[in-house]
Order: sequence, then C-alpha cells, then structure tokens
Amino acid sequence: MIDVTRSRIVAVTAPAMLAILEVFHPHPHDLLNLDLTRWMAVHYAQLALFPLAALVECSLAAGAGGLGANLCRIAMFVFAVSSVAFDTAAGLVTGVLVHSARTAGAPEAWRAPIMAVWDHAVIGGSSDAVPVLAVLGTMAWLVGSVAASVTLRGPGQSWLPTVALNVSAFGLFVFRTHGWPGGPLTLARSRWLRPRSVRAMRVGSYRKRLLPLTVRIATAGILGYHAGSSDRDRFRSILCASPSA
Repeated sequence: MIDVTRSRIVAVTAPAMLAILEVFHPHPHDLLNLDLTRWMAVHYAQLALFPLAALVECSLAAGAGGLGANLCRIAMFVFAVSSVAFDTAAGLVTGVLVHSARTAGAPEAWRAPIMAVWDHAVIGGSSDAVPVLAVLGTMAWLVGSVAASVTLRGPGQSWLPTVALNVSAFGLFVFRTHGWPGGPLTLARSRWLRPRSVRAMRVGSYRKRLLPLTVRIATAGILGYHAGSSDRDRFRSILCASPSA
C-alpha cells in the first residue's frame, strides 16, 4: 500500500511541479537583461524535473507490452536525455556566460560568445531557429505521449486519460516553448492520469484482501450452521483470523 501511495504521489506531483515551474520561466528578449536569479533557478530545477516527468509518462504503460508501450519508453528516454542536455547548454551555460558578462563590467564584449551558444544549431535556445535538441525533445514527448494514450485506451476505459494525453502531446509542438503557455498546458494533466502500476497494484490489493475474507466467512458460516453452542469459540476464531500475506 505504501508503494501504491508513493507511486501516486510522484505521478501527480512531478508533472504538477514542472507545470508550475514553467509558469515562471523567463522569456528572454535581450539575454544580457535576463532576470538571472529566476533563470538559473528554473533551469537547475528542470534538470531533475524533466527526467521525473519522463519517468511518470513511462509509468502510465508500466507492465504493458506491445508496440505502444515500448515506443512510449523509448521516446521518453530520448526526451529525458535531450531535454537535460538542452537545459544545460541553452539554459545554464547561457546563464553562466551572462553572469560573467555582468561581473566583468563590459557586458557588450560578451554578447558574441553568448549569442554563439544561444543561436547554435544543436544546443541553442533561440525560438527563431530550430535547434536539434529542442526539436528532438519536443518530438519525443509527442510520440511518447500518443503511444501512452494508445496503451491506456482499452475496453471499458474512460476516454478522459486518452484525451488528456493527446492534448499534452501537442503542447510543446504547438507553442514551441516549455515556458508559458506550452509547458504548463503540456504537463497540467496529471489530475486525470494514474500510473498503470498503481491501478494494477490497487486491484491486486483489493483481491488479496477480499479472497481470504470471503473464504473465512464461507468457512465460518458452514461451521456455524452445523455447530452447537459448544463450538462458538471455534467459529469466532476462524472468522477473526488474520489473512496470510
């Protein structure tokens, strides 16, 4: 039961924390005039929260086989790796260079190296370009979320998780940013989603409790029907016995 609770807490809080964090993600217009404290705090936090969000997405297909589940796992691995690399280069390295530019007393002299990182074709963060790591992370999230929605959808299952996942899948792609509004809209769907492992463990827990209880009641009922007053203690001991683990 503790494992179920822990899994549920992580599944809800990790995407929710990242969604809230992205509301405060600065949108840079002039990098030398960044709110540097907020910029660095957001990007340091993302180093942990991006992989956690990917792990939560994988947990939606935990224990499942088939193309959809495997595609979800592969895509989320790619998302985690590319997002951490992108966050480190475009976020933290840019922030460190901006800080050095300010402390050096001649910020304009640092503009060229800062922009060399920011406009880089692979690691850059400019929204006017299509940096490879940003595109790779965006497409991996899209593919992984759609694959998870296919895995979750089954006979008798609610359409709500499927719809939430598909909306989530296209958030980064449409808005081209993990800051507001793309990031929060992408991640603010954990309220309707529950990891597959949590659902399975919960059902298994109910079955584990219900079956021994049913056997005890049936056994006690049979004995009680045939027993006289001298067998009441035996009847009571069977009914109140603790189920085996």
